[in-house]
Amino acid sequence: MTNAPCQCCPAEGLLEDRERSGRIALVENTDWLDVTASVKGDEDAYERLVRRYEKQITGLLWRFTRDPVQCEELVQQVFVEAYFSLKTYRGDAPLLHWLRRIASRTGYRFWREKAKEPQEMPLPDFEIMEQIEAEEEERIDPSEAAAVLHALLARLAAPDRLVLTLLYFERCGTQEIAEQMGWTRAKVKTQALRARRKMKEIAEREHLLERLGWTL
Repeated sequence: MTNAPCQCCPAEGLLEDRERSGRIALVENTDWLDVTASVKGDEDAYERLVRRYEKQITGLLWRFTRDPVQCEELVQQVFVEAYFSLKTYRGDAPLLHWLRRIASRTGYRFWREKAKEPQEMPLPDFEIMEQIEAEEEERIDPSEAAAVLHALLARLAAPDRLVLTLLYFERCGTQEIAEQMGWTRAKVKTQALRARRKMKEIAEREHLLERLGWTL
């Protein structure tokens, strides 16, 4: 007689399902042990997961806001959602990939809530640049360019901002973005094309294409 998995302990069922499936586990062993322990109610195990991946998730969400307080709140939202969704994590992909999907969707919701009414973010003051000789300083300083780019992105709709952020800042491929957001790959490609066009139009209006060295 074989013992059935304990229904009151979903982690045991998940572990047995994973072992019976014969799939190649892409998740780190330490992660999986902490995941199963967390599902059983081990708070220390989940705290270890948070410490292990908090830096990467914070880095991703910094793309969605430059406000440290807001960024911290978004990170907390991600790990709260992840905690209550752990029982659905089956180890088919690295835990960080799973967390990044939650983070991308959290950031996307944040942008959509913030942009219910279009608000134009002012671009930095470039008066000082007029004092620089064109032949010596034709382009913007990298740190200043980052601030300009963030301001330009803020003028786009949430889906446009998201696809450009994941493509160019996080170096995600179109397939990875599709998986993270639950979109089709065709939608990602179309959204990226439209977003680049809109970004170029804004940059052209602000006379920034050459200074940024863009060929969008």
